[in-house]
Amino acid sequence: MDLHLKDKVALVLASSSGLGKAVAQALVQEGAKVVIASRSESKLAQAASDLSGQGEGQVKYKVFDQRDYQSIKDLVDFTRETFGPINILVANSGGPKAGNFESFSDEEVQEAFQLTLNSYIRVIRLVLPDLKESQGRILLNSSSSIKQPISGLSLSNIFRAGILGLAKTLAQELAPHGVLVNLIGPGRIETDRIKELNQINADQAGQALDDYVAKDQADIPLGRYGKPEEFAQTAAFLVSGANTYITGQSLLVDGGLVKAL
Repeated sequence: MDLHLKDKVALVLASSSGLGKAVAQALVQEGAKVVIASRSESKLAQAASDLSGQGEGQVKYKVFDQRDYQSIKDLVDFTRETFGPINILVANSGGPKAGNFESFSDEEVQEAFQLTLNSYIRVIRLVLPDLKESQGRILLNSSSSIKQPISGLSLSNIFRAGILGLAKTLAQELAPHGVLVNLIGPGRIETDRIKELNQINADQAGQALDDYVAKDQADIPLGRYGKPEEFAQTAAFLVSGANTYITGQSLLVDGGLVKAL
């Protein structure tokens, strides 16, 4: 299937590693012009090197701080100056601090808000003129917790649910402009974030890490963690020209883990 992504300009946030990098890779392979961004210049440089030459696309990178408005604006300006008007926005962020509700200070709550929800609002506002002009695509990365809260991730549960509200609202408001807006929610995808959380959970349960992981995977109907490239292939379709009539939807890539409708 031709995804009609050749020469489309895509901005992918938090993309020097993990799911963001995987999505950027899928877009580059399909011929898109992609800007990747995160706080680590060394990781970005390595990621850009890894992605260069994969397919007919191009990749450039810029360091930015997702919690800072001016930094986000500079990133959007850089993308336009480098490749032209933006056709695709993939809003992504690292997860906020793990823990239960009562364990967080007010400052930690505010930081989680800036990282996971307000950064999405800010970048969308900045790229909307381009997306309206080109009938572009917005994909908001959230979590399977939009359907089923995850124990020990209170801040993520709270603000990821806010992303769902944002996606549904934007899909309605931007439909007259031909802009498609969807949410993608990863389940247990094998990334460094999952490895970090597994270690935390295993320690709290007093289990060996291997035993915890084996039980965790057994709870997934497909019996394994997902691969970043499996998540990325789904994301690439949703932001592509091959998707012409899906908007306002929340799609979980979770191997059947979430049982809720």
